[in-house]
Amino acid sequence: MASFRRTLSPAFHDRHHHNGVVSVSSPSHKLNSNSNSNSKYTSPLPALFTRIAGAFARRYGRKGQWRKTVFRCLLCFFVGFLLGMFPFGHVAVDDDIEIKPSRAAAIENNNNNQAQLPPPNDETVTKTGFTIDPLRLTAENLVSETFTDFRFDFVPRKQLIVVTPTYNRAFQGYFLNRLGQVLRLVPPPVLWIVVEMNSASMETAELLRKTGVMYRHLVCGKNSSDVKDRGVYQRNTALEHIEHHRLNGIVYFADDDNIYSLRLFETLRHISGFGTWPVAMLAPSKNKAILEGPVCNGSQVIGWHTNEKSKRLRRFHVDMSGFAFNSTILWDSKTWRRPTSNPIRQLDTVKEGFQETTFIEQLVEDESHMEGSPPDCSNILNWHLHLDAHNVVYPKGWLLQKNLDVVIPTN
Repeated sequence: MASFRRTLSPAFHDRHHHNGVVSVSSPSHKLNSNSNSNSKYTSPLPALFTRIAGAFARRYGRKGQWRKTVFRCLLCFFVGFLLGMFPFGHVAVDDDIEIKPSRAAAIENNNNNQAQLPPPNDETVTKTGFTIDPLRLTAENLVSETFTDFRFDFVPRKQLIVVTPTYNRAFQGYFLNRLGQVLRLVPPPVLWIVVEMNSASMETAELLRKTGVMYRHLVCGKNSSDVKDRGVYQRNTALEHIEHHRLNGIVYFADDDNIYSLRLFETLRHISGFGTWPVAMLAPSKNKAILEGPVCNGSQVIGWHTNEKSKRLRRFHVDMSGFAFNSTILWDSKTWRRPTSNPIRQLDTVKEGFQETTFIEQLVEDESHMEGSPPDCSNILNWHLHLDAHNVVYPKGWLLQKNLDVVIPTN
């Protein structure tokens, strides 16, 4: 049986005719060319028009569709913008609207009827023990409660400048940790100035950082071999620092071996110029406690407590931790009407036990410039116990390089 095969050409090739007519690849153009070829006479104008139209359609067909799409998007955006600028609806807001909570609804017998709670009576109150009152909230009530009940009770606190001299000894770490934890409980602002002799040890600096109290670590450069009382020079170093930087606050000398009440630091902030209070001290024999400090009538100092015959010649019978003063006295002599502008410092040339009175004489003239704290001076707020141990022997096997760095063996 004979088979007929049709050879498919890979592409349609345009052919040029002798009469100048150009064939186009589209079927419609093929039909036009076939019909024209069958005619007896062919005009060149239709062929030329067909050629120009085909070129224009191929070049501008896709670009025209892109322009139409962009034009429609802009038109829709403009119409939506106009609708948003001129809303067709209107919402009326009434300022007298009251918001009332809905009462509890109950479903009975699978019906959708809502039942309101009956008003509470005496029986329900006695059974349940409480009543439910309807809540009524309005915009006016909310505004009035917001502005009438809100109070701004912020009161600025005076800064406390606590000066502590320290040195390397057996209980140094214990004393500094104890005082640091007390100061941590005091409401800020509190500045703790810790003064060491000759050099600042890394162990002390690390201990101060761990307390979480704002501190300044100072060094007294005085040669320790020529010092009769190291605490005097350490406190003078802190006084120079306060005067140089014009620190404003209440200065208090707090030795690390004393015991302090939190109420003491609260009363310090009520001092305007110079304040003092009684201190409980352990007698040298350590078998009784003595009281040293002012006798007050209200906040007025009228006398002094003292039991030691050797110290009766002092002008003011006050312990070093039994007074505090305003720091501006150190660097603002005009405000406090000081007769001289000489720096106020503690003296190492006086006898032992007279450093306090000679220093206070530079701050105030007499008892009329003092404030008894707390009123009537009837409470003991700090204790000076003299419990320092000089010859402490650590257990055998402990590694001790410094008293602040004691290592316990694990074996």
